[in-house]
Amino acid sequence: MSTTMKAVVAEAYGPPESLTVRRMPVPVPGPGQIQVRVRAAALNPADLRMVEGAMHELAPLTFPHVPGSDFAGTVVALGDGVSRFTVGDEVFGLGLPRAAVAMATISSDPPSLTTGTMAEYAVFDADTPALAPRPAELAVEHAASLPMAALTALPVMRMGRFQPDETVLVIGATGGVGSTVVPLLAAAKAHVIATAAATDQPYIRSLGATEVIDHHADDVVGETLRRHPGGIAAVVNLAVPGDRLVAFGEAVRPGGRIVNVAFPKPDPAAFGRDDLTVETAFMTAHGGDLTRIAAHAIDGSLPAAIGRRYRLEDGARAYRELIAEHTRGKLIVVMDEQA
Repeated sequence: MSTTMKAVVAEAYGPPESLTVRRMPVPVPGPGQIQVRVRAAALNPADLRMVEGAMHELAPLTFPHVPGSDFAGTVVALGDGVSRFTVGDEVFGLGLPRAAVAMATISSDPPSLTTGTMAEYAVFDADTPALAPRPAELAVEHAASLPMAALTALPVMRMGRFQPDETVLVIGATGGVGSTVVPLLAAAKAHVIATAAATDQPYIRSLGATEVIDHHADDVVGETLRRHPGGIAAVVNLAVPGDRLVAFGEAVRPGGRIVNVAFPKPDPAAFGRDDLTVETAFMTAHGGDLTRIAAHAIDGSLPAAIGRRYRLEDGARAYRELIAEHTRGKLIVVMDEQA
């Protein structure tokens, strides 16, 4: 194996246009760590927020920095003391940058940290629920698309306690998390109303949405109430800034709930209703979560939601397009053949 690898690299804080693809040293696993040959990785907006410096107080990066959290790949080397995995194991999951240890501690216990997945090789801490074996029936790209979106969707589902036949409005349904939440709600036999662009309606219906409202509509709340005059059971917000979510409470019937993912999180007192439960879900990984998600993917209840694929040499362009262009589902980078 070569001592250098190809990777997407940020040399300093800056916009997506500052990212480049170049060769850099292959990271070596330390005690308790595994080295993975990355086969596919998924892009997340949080990758760019870190690179742009928006999270520098919470996660001060060191440079050069390789972005990327979601991945699927093959274990190729073990650090001292690793017994959970062996060389040759197929794995998938996510890790946050080592500078983001405070965030990683909230997301999983023990925390999951990485050298960055937008590279031919990456190092991860082995003992974390945010990594799991990849079943042979789960395709590499599908596996790489799942971790962050699914580990956000599962807390939404737990918090929402959705019941069969309940009507649930999903705001921002075509992104990575939405493309996971909608089929999970459908599998729970909820009646899903999703907001999406008109051109995305066939896609979002294929994921299990029963109704679609154009997200460009002037009054999504009014349209929801026109279709369901008695109000709906719940709102899942994946897109509207939480401090602008109050109006959507009007669509929720007494005793209903709002589950939020977007930043900033809403203040429950702002809704002025004691009968409305307002909670914010965060990405978290518990033991068995990724195994459960893999099972959903294999049985077809969680279909692959891959919008576009790129080669690693086009990884910097992929990040630019993540921000500049409309995306559906997850953008995936497939690694070039490694030496």
